[in-house]
Amino acid sequence: MTSGASKPHEIVERALDLSAADGCVVIAEEESSANLRWAGNALTTNGVTRGRTLTVIATVDGAQGTASGVVSRSAVTADDLEGLVRAAEAAARQAGPAEDAQPLVSGVPQAADFTAPPAETGSEVFAAFAPALGEAFGAARAGGRLLYGFAYHSMTSTYLGTSTGLRLRHDQPTGTLEVNAKSPDAARSAWAGSATRDFRDVDPLAMDAELAQRLAWAERRIELPAGRYETLLPPSAVADLMIYQLWSSGARDAAEGRTVFSKAGGGTRVGERLSALPLTLRSDPGEPGLEAAPFVVAHSSGDDASVFDNGLPVAPVDWVHEGTLRHLPTTRHSAQLTGLPVAAPADNLVLEGGGKQSLAEMVAGTERGLLLTCLWYIREVDPATLLLTGLTRDGVYLVEGGEVSGVVNNFRFNESPVDLLGRASQAGRTERTLPREWSDYFTRAAAPALRIPDFNMSSVSQGV
Repeated sequence: MTSGASKPHEIVERALDLSAADGCVVIAEEESSANLRWAGNALTTNGVTRGRTLTVIATVDGAQGTASGVVSRSAVTADDLEGLVRAAEAAARQAGPAEDAQPLVSGVPQAADFTAPPAETGSEVFAAFAPALGEAFGAARAGGRLLYGFAYHSMTSTYLGTSTGLRLRHDQPTGTLEVNAKSPDAARSAWAGSATRDFRDVDPLAMDAELAQRLAWAERRIELPAGRYETLLPPSAVADLMIYQLWSSGARDAAEGRTVFSKAGGGTRVGERLSALPLTLRSDPGEPGLEAAPFVVAHSSGDDASVFDNGLPVAPVDWVHEGTLRHLPTTRHSAQLTGLPVAAPADNLVLEGGGKQSLAEMVAGTERGLLLTCLWYIREVDPATLLLTGLTRDGVYLVEGGEVSGVVNNFRFNESPVDLLGRASQAGRTERTLPREWSDYFTRAAAPALRIPDFNMSSVSQGV
């Protein structure tokens, strides 16, 4: 990095100074990360990385409207800035008028720490976790288990500046822990995962104990056919399904009749009751333990995001309130098209149902049903109903008389998360969880276990 514009806030200011466009947004993201990997009860690798990404969004006013051009590059130096800014301006001039064009956001108070150095993480984040992991390795060896896994922590400092005077900053810690336990012959497998901000609230020994119990359950194997089963979905699986629902609930698509949230005859289903249970699905950038950026950071425009909304404050939103659909994700542009209020999603999601029971207590209250571990390979089948398909993984257990009696084969499922909200007969206690399928993109989630009386296991799967 050459001198003169090496700090993130200086990069932002210099790029804005260089811009000759009618409007400009600059997003500088400084990321550091640390990781540990282990296999067979022993650490294998660890590493630390550093990186910078710069995004320049230029807007150009024309007779037909305002156009935007976006260019993002990594490892940007001061010498690269002018070329990057000119590339964004050229992209804007070559583009047609942007359908989502709006005045750039203004009037948001400047971040007090905008000029402060970026926050960083490193191997020290594992200072207390690593010794505890070593104890878990010892317990696993003594119990005849093999632990495999990955711990990852990143810190991203986002600096956002605009030609309208915005100077915003957010530091985002993200941590994930995933552990697989296997029997020595690899015939039995179990998974557990956790999301964390700092690795001070995760307990590898407790996780190993849970995995040991699940491997013990799997000593008895039972083959079951496809069909509809009373099923307990754990928080991780519930979060994965609710995240996909949120991603598929853009206001514009719903108003134009393309999604499960479209109303027959036109409009959206906002105001309709989706669940008999008092389920509330919400996002809040200030949610304790799940804190996320309190302003919009948009690197591109799409149906549910707009580069023109960069810096727009993000407020708490109830997407579903006590069973009733209240809001759909809405940009300033789609709000004008649909007549719905602006609702920008925070980078977190919480489902609450008022339940107090733990998953173990819900198992104890089950006469006969299935207990899942997690879902994976989730894909959309029909957007009109939000029908999803996917697979179970790392343990589907049969519950009989309030106790787990053994492990059963895996299944392919076909279900709509919206339908599941309507058919759920019980919600347990909401807890922070790691959505296994979407953990590369979305980690800040909390959900309860849900009891579904007739979950559709459409076919048997041979996966593990």
